[in-house]
Amino acid sequence: MSNFIDRVKIYVKSGHGGKGCMSFRREAYVPKGGPDGGDGGKGADVIIRADKQLGTLIDLKYQQNYFARSGEQGRGKQQTGADAADVIIRVPMGTVVHLVETGEVIADMDQDGMDFVAAHGGRGGKGNAFFKTATNQAPRHAQPGEDGEEITLFLELKLLADVGLVGFPNAGKSTLISRISAAKPKIADYPFTTLTPVLGMVKPEGRPGFVVADIPGLIENAHKGAGLGFEFLRHVERTTILLHLVDVSGIVPGDPVENFRKINQELELYSPELIKKYMAVAATKIDAVIPEHLAALEKHCRGAGYEFFPISAVAGEGLDQLLSFLSDRVEEGRKLRRGEDEKMGS
Repeated sequence: MSNFIDRVKIYVKSGHGGKGCMSFRREAYVPKGGPDGGDGGKGADVIIRADKQLGTLIDLKYQQNYFARSGEQGRGKQQTGADAADVIIRVPMGTVVHLVETGEVIADMDQDGMDFVAAHGGRGGKGNAFFKTATNQAPRHAQPGEDGEEITLFLELKLLADVGLVGFPNAGKSTLISRISAAKPKIADYPFTTLTPVLGMVKPEGRPGFVVADIPGLIENAHKGAGLGFEFLRHVERTTILLHLVDVSGIVPGDPVENFRKINQELELYSPELIKKYMAVAATKIDAVIPEHLAALEKHCRGAGYEFFPISAVAGEGLDQLLSFLSDRVEEGRKLRRGEDEKMGS
């Protein structure tokens, strides 16, 4: 069974606030001892925290219920009860938190160390010392603590990558990512060798690095559940660039131009916004190329305005030009996002 889990439902319940204490001072030689009941402690929050060291929601798959402790009750001598320690749920960067009841997105955990309070702990109740006034010297009541919150959440992981690789099974995505990064996906000559998304960090010499996501292969009619369906397409929704890999060696059956159109149609059926992303095309396996396949694909792509790169990941041919282009495009996207963030912050 795969250890890659990218969707999970959890139930969280924060702690109740501690009860306030009703107490009166009782000491020898101290006449008229007054109220001295302390406040209750705060109940624990349940906090979701983004952690860049994590890559899957598998831990939450096997622990789906989270209960936080209540605050301690107040004590005499105006002693406040201790606050309960918060419960921290660590999730990978890129996790989106939804309300189960409505589907509303309530948090997007896109920065390392980001905290989101999923359920607030109740405040502690006031002890009777709090209620002492000039006209009420001996209050005989204290507050109960506030109740905590409980909620059911749906967590969905969308990998944070700069470049998403898409294409038919055996188009060469796994070979490419294994060549340009330290990622080691399974590579074989049969469909669906990649059954889960794979992330790789690419560091072109003298240029900014970027993250590539190898998305398991689509096939025609994926939107109807064929092949791996849309199981992992959510992981390309955040990418800056889509790199469409098209086999021109004849290993992938069919006409390369028609295969290119079919995958783009599946992307559009999944999300009209996805097909609007910037896309470049890499013609793969040119070390074993069928020349007419390469010529027809290049003519189609250049005519449609796509940047086009003939490559062989096995032989290393064309990779320097491709990586330089991707690095530049990713950096342009980052600068654009920084500018938008600055405008929003001003």
